Amino acid sequence: MRQVSRTLRRALKVSIGAAAGAIACAVVAVGGADGAGVFSERPSLPMTMVVVAVAALVALAVIRRVQYTPPSARAQRVSFWLAAATDLADLELALTLVAGAHLVVAVTGGLASPAYPVLYGLVAFSMTVLARPGAFATLGAALLLEAALLVRTGITETTALAAGIHATFLAGAAAAHVLLLRGLTARYRRRRAARLDEELVALRESAKDYRLIAAALGPASRAPRPRDEEERLLAIGGVGMIGDSASWVLSTLKRSLGAHTVAMLWLDDDGERLKLVEVASDADDITETPKLPSAGVLGAILRDKAPLIVAATKPGQLPYYAGGRAGVALVAVPILEGVHLRGILAADREAAFTEADRDLLSDASAQVLRCVQSEQVFRAVERAKYEHERFYQATAMLGRALTPEQVMETAFDAAAAICDYDVAAIAMYEKDRQKHRITAVRVRPGGEGLVDKAQLENLEFKDNAGLASMVVKNRHYLPSGGEPREVSAPIYTRKVKLDDAKSLLVLPLLCADEPVGTLTLVARAEKRFGKDVREMLAVIANQVAVSLENGFLYKKMETMATTDGLTGLTNHRTFQTKFAEMLDRAARHNHKVALLLCDVDHFKKVNDGYGHPIGDEVLRRVARVLQEVPRKIDVPARYGGEEFAVLLDNVDVAQAKAVAERIRIEISKVVVETEKGPLSVTESVGVAAFPEDGRDRATLIERADLALYHAKHTGRNRVVTWAEALAAKTKKAS
Repeated sequence: MRQVSRTLRRALKVSIGAAAGAIACAVVAVGGADGAGVFSERPSLPMTMVVVAVAALVALAVIRRVQYTPPSARAQRVSFWLAAATDLADLELALTLVAGAHLVVAVTGGLASPAYPVLYGLVAFSMTVLARPGAFATLGAALLLEAALLVRTGITETTALAAGIHATFLAGAAAAHVLLLRGLTARYRRRRAARLDEELVALRESAKDYRLIAAALGPASRAPRPRDEEERLLAIGGVGMIGDSASWVLSTLKRSLGAHTVAMLWLDDDGERLKLVEVASDADDITETPKLPSAGVLGAILRDKAPLIVAATKPGQLPYYAGGRAGVALVAVPILEGVHLRGILAADREAAFTEADRDLLSDASAQVLRCVQSEQVFRAVERAKYEHERFYQATAMLGRALTPEQVMETAFDAAAAICDYDVAAIAMYEKDRQKHRITAVRVRPGGEGLVDKAQLENLEFKDNAGLASMVVKNRHYLPSGGEPREVSAPIYTRKVKLDDAKSLLVLPLLCADEPVGTLTLVARAEKRFGKDVREMLAVIANQVAVSLENGFLYKKMETMATTDGLTGLTNHRTFQTKFAEMLDRAARHNHKVALLLCDVDHFKKVNDGYGHPIGDEVLRRVARVLQEVPRKIDVPARYGGEEFAVLLDNVDVAQAKAVAERIRIEISKVVVETEKGPLSVTESVGVAAFPEDGRDRATLIERADLALYHAKHTGRNRVVTWAEALAAKTKKAS
């Protein structure tokens, strides 16, 4: 009973999020909210609650996924639900995001909504970042909700066509990312896996009882270390393991042979001298000199690569004895790796050695060599594991970036997770203008002085014979070996110097095989960008390009959502949000806020007499004045029609009226050329201030509007404050 209860608790814990996401999708599918019900003058309470609930679910799902920690490998082995926890976490995120995106579509116009690019971007994001269940759930849920929206709207030729187009774009976004990123990543992993399979099998067989491989430990379980540090620790660990194994083999040989000394000598890097690397001995005159002469008996073994038995040695023939011991029997065998001599295994004692003793020594030398080879395999596996962990971290980081600026900064972090570099730069390529412009530069600690960062930032250069231009044209990274001496061309222009650079790599940023820019990495140290590193960076560069394109799309959608399309000013909804934030901040810090409501005088006559295109141009020119006269911290907005609003931060009524007068005067100077001659306009402005004229948005807007009304009905082309309008009204009443 207890086991059943534990299983139910686990199932509920890991699946409740996915179930909530499915319920949210179902609510959206049946039409839980629409624009008419949410944005009407009297919003529907149930629909408003649905919108709030789904928004809360989306926020909760994102937070839960960011903070999610997968169960341990042991826990996943003993419980089906814990093994499925990661997939269910992806399903929760996928379903809630799709529900949220479709809710936005539903309340912003249904099949004609301008918010569909958000849904396309979400599907692309899921295909890039989430595992297969979450990715397919995102696409499937998006298509099902699209079908539900079509049914709710009514199936006609027009609606069916619109839904079909949306479904095609959804499938296209998914397919593009599957083919581009997942395909490249899968191909790379298959190639790496094929090369490592044999090594992994051999390693596990030989390390069954002697080495525990922490395969279940992810990168988060270890302290982050740079690549050089990982290599150093691997080398130290490998030497220790080989030393322990060799020491055990030599001690066992010494006991078996009854020898005075068993010594292992290794060839140095030049292959000419021997060095004593391990010894088991009862003697107290073993030399402390690591490098030994290669003459005499040992020299014969180096020359002939054949075992040797000596009945009695002469003085000096055993170089590992400091006193030049003589008169002992010696057996020595070469340590061969294929046809290559790696070292010598030697033993000595008083009694003569037999051929059986020689064969035992040969078997021991093979065992030592197997130990060395096992460590080499282990190091190769650990190195590959390190690289794949960094590769995964890099791709995960890029998947979380949204704006182009975030993508560029994350691209630098992703590259740093794979290799050590000192300077990195991203240059975007404008195909129409045939120009490159450096949009982001990072100089890491230690890279100062390698390049002039100020010289690189926003540097613009034409298509030329430089390395970046060639990389864009050839769609392939350069230099091929990762070293600047391989090329004579400059990176960008001849003014950019990299005299101290020893490693260099310029990667193309390709999206759908079209170059959008370059990623350049520079390092003072040599051989930073080896073949494996270049291959991983090339895949990362492709993902950076896709993420940048998505980032530009996200930024465009964000701009469309917050600005007025005609004037470029803040739109009405964003204005209301910023007004509320500004009032909250002013109340907390005891500051002031002023609101200007501006209206173009006789604008209907402009439209009727000159046409709507001229009217639009008048509005654009007025908007330009509203952008130029106030400060950068102030917020000009299009309030509606020919009416504008300006929020002035931390100014009193007198200061606000002065700003309004400058705006009024500048607008009166505006001249629009028309077929009927020059056209000038004027503007009336109403002013209300916090806290003198009101402490909430509704009151301030109402009183600024009444002040504007007073300005309109007392001659126009005027600035009137609420206090002035109130005084005039009181005087008239008396």
